[in-house]
Amino acid sequence: MTTGRIHSFESFGSVDGPGVRFVVFMQGCRMRCRYCHNPDTWNENIGQTYTAQEVLNRALRYRDYWGEVGGITVSGGEPLLQMDFVTELFTLAKKEGIHTALDTAAGPYREEPEFKSQFDKLMAVTDLVLLDIKHIDEQSHKKLTGITNAYALSAARYLDSIGKPVWIRHVLVPGYTDDDKALEALADFLTSLNNIERIEVLPFHNLAAFKWKELGIKYTLAETLPPTQKRIDNARKILSRAGLVS
Repeated sequence: MTTGRIHSFESFGSVDGPGVRFVVFMQGCRMRCRYCHNPDTWNENIGQTYTAQEVLNRALRYRDYWGEVGGITVSGGEPLLQMDFVTELFTLAKKEGIHTALDTAAGPYREEPEFKSQFDKLMAVTDLVLLDIKHIDEQSHKKLTGITNAYALSAARYLDSIGKPVWIRHVLVPGYTDDDKALEALADFLTSLNNIERIEVLPFHNLAAFKWKELGIKYTLAETLPPTQKRIDNARKILSRAGLVS
């Protein structure tokens, strides 16, 4: 049985998919987002090891609270770094009739046949993908995360081609991701897709700055303030032409 490295669990998640969710935060991420609120998930070689069945058993304790629309969400870190484990967990969950959601920034996504074969197996047991698009401009994305956005955009197009329901997540960071031109370009891209069910504008906060300090990592957004309500409303208005925004 496949094992996975887990950072933590959240028993009653309310912001990671529909309804009340049991959220599994996987350990390991290769993006270095300047605003990351979980830099303690970056290291791929730590975390508690669990089998998929052990995680499912833990989740099932809370099933009575999920109602008709809740279920299990696997987040991170970056869950695509442990695809085999997530696929096994979701396969077990679907046998129990549980709604499954994958929260990913798609950094590891590739078009190569070997990856696509694994990814298709995961998508076969995934009901919803929460896709985090950090920035629509490639150079700005690199400055913000350390890698290109080509993988995330490629993943978005592929998910559209297979008709997989997607919620888009976009963190609004003043001075980085709240530029009107970039938001318009993001709206244009999302409008080209037919599988977007919802777009979430997530206001930046720096509540995790203490984690960076504890880890000895320089936090470059220490002086960045959260976006104003005006800028949040502006982003929602621009992106609303691409779908339902929250």
